[in-house]
Amino acid sequence: MAGRKNNDSGQQAPDKAPSGPPRVESGIPRLDFILKGGFFRGGTYTLFGPPGAGKTILANQFCFNHIALTGQNCVYITVLAESHAKMVRHLSSLSFFDAQVVGRSLKYIAGYQTLRSEGLDGLLRLLRETLVREKPSILVIDGLESIEQAAEHRARTKEFLNQLQAFTALTETTTLLCAVEQPGEVRRDENAMVDGVIELSDQLIGPRAVRELTVHKFRGCGYLRGRHEVEITENGVQIHPRTEIQFDQPPQHATEERERMGFGIEGLDRMMNGGVLSGSTLALLGAPGSGKTTLGLCFLVEGAQRGHKGMYFGFYEPPPRLLERAEAMGIPLRRYVDEGLIELVWQPPLEHYMDSLAESLLERVRAEKHARRRLFVDGVQGFAAATVYQDRMPRFLSALTNQLRTWDVTTVISEELPLFGSQLELPNPELAHVVETVVLLRYVELKSQLHRLVSIMKMRESLYDTAIREFTIDTHGIEVSGSFESAEAILSGFPRTGGGAR
Repeated sequence: MAGRKNNDSGQQAPDKAPSGPPRVESGIPRLDFILKGGFFRGGTYTLFGPPGAGKTILANQFCFNHIALTGQNCVYITVLAESHAKMVRHLSSLSFFDAQVVGRSLKYIAGYQTLRSEGLDGLLRLLRETLVREKPSILVIDGLESIEQAAEHRARTKEFLNQLQAFTALTETTTLLCAVEQPGEVRRDENAMVDGVIELSDQLIGPRAVRELTVHKFRGCGYLRGRHEVEITENGVQIHPRTEIQFDQPPQHATEERERMGFGIEGLDRMMNGGVLSGSTLALLGAPGSGKTTLGLCFLVEGAQRGHKGMYFGFYEPPPRLLERAEAMGIPLRRYVDEGLIELVWQPPLEHYMDSLAESLLERVRAEKHARRRLFVDGVQGFAAATVYQDRMPRFLSALTNQLRTWDVTTVISEELPLFGSQLELPNPELAHVVETVVLLRYVELKSQLHRLVSIMKMRESLYDTAIREFTIDTHGIEVSGSFESAEAILSGFPRTGGGAR
């Protein structure tokens, strides 16, 4: 079975859709990706969800985007009491809105009074006359619940939809039926008749308000199933498919010849037999202040000195503070940032969506065409804090690291451990399973002094030094010294003084 190819936006392009009716792209970021090409021309689709989920914005965004892409006409018929002037005023603040096409390529028509005075037959007659006169390629009917309420019985609603579909199929008009539906309600009859069913949800999960999109049905082609994150911004509806389903089929082989990628720290690189292999991922584990960020910055600077493009992607330290820290330790980070070899990306830990963060990261990495790229993700807990469903983390991290390997990006990911504790407990134990190399940084107290220790817990595909070594951080940078044999059982958290350190 053919896999998916990567496109320029950083996500994977879907497999080639089977032959069938032409597609109508929505132009809504990643909705067409979820539908594996967009809607089918002449198809009828239901878009439902509670008030405030984004149905009206998505439907209008579809129309404006279609006009911008094709120049064809669209018709938006409301069967609601809300005035068009009020709706357009709310839409005018969004970037996709174009006042010049309103009343020309995009016609807003009120069907509420026709429905009240003439019933379903009158509304159906209005729809037919509009389609003949305007010849739209997209028809939106906003207010399916009003049509249901006007029908004497459910069979009448089914008859209305059947006649509507027959006419729109002849005119090859793609139709979107918008309906308000509360959680627990199911439109079985209507959903069975249409070609696709899309749900927009808006719910509270803990203290967070979460919007999601789910495709329940889509005739004629496969689609990406499950819930996908939705944001409403000044650009309209933004959809973020789950990372683990976007990147679920990475190539089996890397495309670049592999080489060693060092940290520029002699003792540490020697422990790693020259450095980590390119295209691999290293987990850097340690308590607060143990040196994780400093080691990560050294990794990027060492790459920049070799002409490698590097990126810092962090959540907790803004770029000015990073530059000050590096300068205080003699790490020439600012120089390579100014030269454009290292990019500092800061994502403050606010209410981000996890898949949105992953997309931002992967799209930035994808945009760089350098042969060798290095990435330092400072704090995997930033992703964990952004997820709504914690049980997604293992699949998410696996998909993220696999995609970075696909692009031959050498990645260092840090994870913070508890400051004190007698047992080594990983907040995200799945991270250690999806990386090739695990480096542990810890404190040990000996003779009333705190020492930093570094050890390599695992390193696939390579020989490595299993010794526990002390390292120091000062104004001259980082130095890894000889084996710290006096700290027996350091990994268990119970050090005992032996024959002295060397």
